[in-house]
Amino acid sequence: MVIRRSSVKSGERNVDRRFAASLVRPSPIFALTLLLFAVTPNLFAQNPPNQPRPAETQQDVEEGEVISFRTTEVLLPVTVRDRAGKLITTLNQKDFRVFEDGREQPLSDLALRESPVDVVLMVDASSSVARNLDDFRRAALGFAEKLSPNDRLSLIKFDDRIELLQDWTRSRVQLRRSLDRVTPGMFTRFNDALMLAAKEQFKGASVRHAVIVLTDGIDSRRGYATIAAALKSLLEAQAIVYVVSNTEIERESKIAELTRLSSESQSVRNFNALRMDDLREGLRVLDESEQQLEQLTAATGGRLYKPKSFDALDATYAEVAEELRHQYTLYYSPLDKARDGRFRRVRVEASNPALNVATRIGYFAPVK
Repeated sequence: MVIRRSSVKSGERNVDRRFAASLVRPSPIFALTLLLFAVTPNLFAQNPPNQPRPAETQQDVEEGEVISFRTTEVLLPVTVRDRAGKLITTLNQKDFRVFEDGREQPLSDLALRESPVDVVLMVDASSSVARNLDDFRRAALGFAEKLSPNDRLSLIKFDDRIELLQDWTRSRVQLRRSLDRVTPGMFTRFNDALMLAAKEQFKGASVRHAVIVLTDGIDSRRGYATIAAALKSLLEAQAIVYVVSNTEIERESKIAELTRLSSESQSVRNFNALRMDDLREGLRVLDESEQQLEQLTAATGGRLYKPKSFDALDATYAEVAEELRHQYTLYYSPLDKARDGRFRRVRVEASNPALNVATRIGYFAPVK
């Protein structure tokens, strides 16, 4: 995927048309499930990443390789919660075991929030979200203030087009100005936007990668990427995905309207039959989208949030910032030294089985 600069001096870019030629046409949603089962037989067993440790000499890695090594180490961001969902931040290296393709790996180090994070903030500016863009702007600024000064942010808006409104910056003032340029559109190129973030924004950095996107996840199928292809690119980029979904808000609205119409007289119901069918189909699509988003976030080690109102966005984004600040970073040197480009499944276990450990399902080894 290639992006080009637009005429906007502040850094906005649009997806280059050559992007279209490099991708395949959308396929049915179940392609995501097929990819997940292709790379791992147990999606929800636990999840993995990798990346370089920030100190030590980095080996040369060709562009296009999807994992970076410093010496031979893999960096693995891990989030641990108890059964009530509370973040656990008191574990030691001896409390973890890491397995790669079923083979236990020797842990070389552990750190709590040692490595910086690059965060792509993404907003679905299509008609389903556009009326609440002010809530997103406020929540995004609050999120930025809770990050470390060393963390970087970029901003992508997507609807009919995909626009990089702000390239990497540590300036909260710059981010505020870019947020003011988020304007509403119509359709949703969700899959293409994820592909853009994965391929263009995360290149060769020795830091954690995260994507936080506000969306209902319903792709209008007017783009070129499938959700399965987008997930593959995210795994290659070692990006954790957090989705703040408005599906619960939309669902409540549709159910209320459907309930009201269903309680009317037979003549009124007959008159509104098409509208009622549209509402039922909309509810089905929302259910399907939520299932897809659950799989997407779980596969990358992230989380799906479903606030019941846009008033809750501030608290939701604050919770994501809290998680990023309290992630463990595990380091290990893979026993398999082959640079074969193969997908390697990773599983992390905590010594306390009551704890929930979240990380990516795996990573793609570098190639020769």
